[in-house]
Amino acid sequence: MIRRIILILILMLLITACGAPAATQAPATEAPAATEPAATEEPAATEPPAFQSLEPSPSQPTAAATSTPAPTQIVPTLTDTPLPTLALPTAAVNAPARLPWDGTPTYLGESAAGYAFRVFYDPDLWALTTDQFGFPALGHRNMQACVISVTSGRGLPGNMAAEHDLLNAGKITFDVSNVYESGVLKFVTYTGGDGRIITGFEVSFDEQVDQCLDEAVAVLSTLTSVPVSQATPSS
Repeated sequence: MIRRIILILILMLLITACGAPAATQAPATEAPAATEPAATEEPAATEPPAFQSLEPSPSQPTAAATSTPAPTQIVPTLTDTPLPTLALPTAAVNAPARLPWDGTPTYLGESAAGYAFRVFYDPDLWALTTDQFGFPALGHRNMQACVISVTSGRGLPGNMAAEHDLLNAGKITFDVSNVYESGVLKFVTYTGGDGRIITGFEVSFDEQVDQCLDEAVAVLSTLTSVPVSQATPSS
């Protein structure tokens, strides 16, 4: 009886000694579960670009229908602009045979300081007034477009040309410029002086050109200079 118990104990010891279970081994680590990428918000669906047809739609007119025709070039007709009629003062009763017209020389750089020009005119034929630019001028009483005004050298438009000449008028020698437009004499300028002053005048006209120029030269030939202190103010 005792032997059986001893054998049983020995067998039990052998079994426990040899049969060490794999429990002593480290438990296998569980593979981490594969993590799915965080779901991102799905982009909003966009509509595909509409197809543009090269064919014109019925509601849109074709380029040929909307094109503006080229404007027709109109060549303006050049016409002469009549000179404005100057307002002339009434002739004075019992006026002297000659009246002075004094003024500032138009070529101050070539004139002595302190001097004015002076010409004499017949008040029955001429009247002292102002031209269309507001400058003093002599207007003929019998020829409305015949005017003597002050002027200085200036350029001319391309459609005008000047012919130059000299005129001896009394003690004064004038440089004369006859200005033509398309072959028609439009006005004449006279530039001269007495040694103290140099000044210029323009004679314009419409009709009776020769008579206007003759009577204008009669006035301009009286050109002289006077001290400014003795000059008659222009009214």
